[in-house]
Amino acid sequence: MAMTLDAAAEVFREAMRDAVKRYALWYLVEGVLLIAAGFLAIIYPVFSSTAVIVLLGWLLVISGFVQALSLISARHVPHFWLQLISICLAVLIGFLFLRDPAQGLTTITLLLIVFFMIEGISKVVFALTIRPFPNWGWVLGSGMVGIVLSLVLWANLPVTSVWLLGFLLGLNLISVGTAIAYLAWQVRMS
Repeated sequence: MAMTLDAAAEVFREAMRDAVKRYALWYLVEGVLLIAAGFLAIIYPVFSSTAVIVLLGWLLVISGFVQALSLISARHVPHFWLQLISICLAVLIGFLFLRDPAQGLTTITLLLIVFFMIEGISKVVFALTIRPFPNWGWVLGSGMVGIVLSLVLWANLPVTSVWLLGFLLGLNLISVGTAIAYLAWQVRMS
């Protein structure tokens, strides 16, 4: 007996609802802890930024060594040398991040500035393309915010690199924690 896609989706949704209800208290605790960690990351952005760079450095080094071990046993794999170069770069960048986290912060900040600029420009172009549609101005405004944000970050670059990563991490932790806590609270109240 075959089950339709809608019936399977409903069974899955019901199982998820049951799991969230059963563990709502733990989700609520998790959400509150994430919110607290987010506020700490915003209050101490230099510490949290440096911690992220050091963690990223260790992840690159460890993953590079693990990949190297698996690549040693597969010398005849296609594009062996490209994979070996990739592994060497991961380990090298990881060691550079660990040796000088401030330089790693500057590197990541530059990448974020480029990302905000490119995303902003693409949203402005998209908004001008869909201009006859209602609310196209919101997309245009979002793109302009991305462009202005990247210019402000670029103008304040030496100082920006110290706090930006920790601040963005804090905002992300707060938003995820709030969403999880709100979901758990609503489930407990229903």
